[in-house]
Amino acid sequence: MQRIINFILNNKNTLLYLFLFLISIFLTIQNNNYHQARYFNSANWLTGNIYGVNASIRGYFNLSEEVEKLRQENQWLRSRWFNSEPRDTVEMDTARLTYEIISARVVKNSYAEPDNYITLDRGKNDSILQDMGVITSRGILGIVERSSSGFASVQSVLNSKSNINAKIQHTNYFGSLTWNQQDYMRVQLEDIPRLEPAPMKAGDTIVTGAMSSIFPENIPIGTIEDFELNQAGSSYTINVRLFNDMTSLRHVYVIRNRKRPEVLNLEKEVANDR
Repeated sequence: MQRIINFILNNKNTLLYLFLFLISIFLTIQNNNYHQARYFNSANWLTGNIYGVNASIRGYFNLSEEVEKLRQENQWLRSRWFNSEPRDTVEMDTARLTYEIISARVVKNSYAEPDNYITLDRGKNDSILQDMGVITSRGILGIVERSSSGFASVQSVLNSKSNINAKIQHTNYFGSLTWNQQDYMRVQLEDIPRLEPAPMKAGDTIVTGAMSSIFPENIPIGTIEDFELNQAGSSYTINVRLFNDMTSLRHVYVIRNRKRPEVLNLEKEVANDR
């Protein structure tokens, strides 16, 4: 307390000057319309900037929450798309859906090995099981190979064992999507039958086919860069540039086909009857 008193006594002239200066400014603004307007405009500008900075700071710390909201919205929209929901349908009966969409994040990714895998932060506790398709907002990534309680390992399209049914968009020309282990941005579509003229051209889009119980039809994969006939001259091998940047993966969606077990059981019964 004594220090405060000593400070006031030592600086009494300066403090008196500041006090009188503030009173004079107050009286000037109070009795002069011009100065009053300038004061309030300046105060509004300062307040607005403070609020703007405050909003930016709050927005930054709420960014993860906003990202999660967007992921949930994308998940809902993709469910409607894959299940051909009517446009005027607001709520979905999830029990009737063929495809269920589960969002996840990539925690590990490889792309420079002959057999590449992607690890997700979701697993059996989130209903993610073997042979479920994995995509991003740009296109397909691969297929779940195995899962633990909290994680899943995905066989990337950049894997020597990968084999996915695909087709040329807006046609019925199907083939097998594989990888020749040469370029992490390009995969190969094989077994497209030879036709004259060729059923495709550079720049055409390649999408998932309808011959799979893992992926819905027409999910984007990439675009045709070039193609050539195989050695037998009976079919084409197409080089496809992927839409996904396989070196930079973060948010993904896992696709669960609710009807797949029924399809597999039926196929097994047919095979046993032969």
